[in-house]
Amino acid sequence: MVLRHSAAPGALRVTPRNGRREAAMAECLSEITNSAGPVDAKEELLDECQSIWKEMEEYQRKLMLLRTETLLPSDAKLSLLMLHWKALTAECRQWQVKSPEIISTNPDVLLELGKEELQKVKNDLEMVLSAVRSKNKKLEEDLKREKQWYEEQREVIATLTKIEEEAKTQVGQPSTKSLEIKESSELKNKIMKLNIFKNELLSTLNEFLDEHFPPPEEVKNTKNKNSSTKPAVKLLALKEILESLINKLITTPHEPYITINESFWPPYIELLLRYGIALRHPQDARRMRLQAFHK
Repeated sequence: MVLRHSAAPGALRVTPRNGRREAAMAECLSEITNSAGPVDAKEELLDECQSIWKEMEEYQRKLMLLRTETLLPSDAKLSLLMLHWKALTAECRQWQVKSPEIISTNPDVLLELGKEELQKVKNDLEMVLSAVRSKNKKLEEDLKREKQWYEEQREVIATLTKIEEEAKTQVGQPSTKSLEIKESSELKNKIMKLNIFKNELLSTLNEFLDEHFPPPEEVKNTKNKNSSTKPAVKLLALKEILESLINKLITTPHEPYITINESFWPPYIELLLRYGIALRHPQDARRMRLQAFHK
């Protein structure tokens, strides 16, 4: 429902912006009545808007006449402020004593205006509902993650509590120290056996590589016995390449790639890549790394 107040002359402040607003409102109402209401309702509403517009123009003319009075420079600012204050006071009183009046009493116009307002309210409520649903979904996901984290923390606390209780029960036993000494000696023996096995494994690997994958210079000499040319760069043996790859992977696991230079014999590089022992860099073919067999 659209309402207005009847104003007294000299009490209403009318600006061109308000005039444009009323004109836009009249145009919007005319479009509504033109699309849905009868012709007589449209004409009636346009007539009322035109009369309101003429009344506002008359008030604007009177206000402009009041402002054209000449004032002394010393009292100009004070007089203008007093005039503005009186106008605002009169307008406030008019708004307080006057009751709103309906612009149009035509039921068709009021029905279409009510439908438009309800449609706007419906659209706003749908937007609010969509935002609330999205927020609820995010809150549900956060709650699910928090519950999972809470369960994991409970399991960790339960495990630590159990270990602590077992440690307390073992502290009171007289044979705890002897058990610790025994376990320490067994651990030392296992470490010693592992070191011995590692050395044997490395020795066997070196013998295997020396036998089946000799240094590149020896391979070239056996193929080209009559050739007297010597390579400009000393080529690395396969075990040396493997050693470089392993050391790089262990020392800098975040950057395990090594750069392939002239000292790397191409057949050995192709052998490592073909059998999946080494991998090339996805963006730089001159770099490669050892396959992460430990993962």
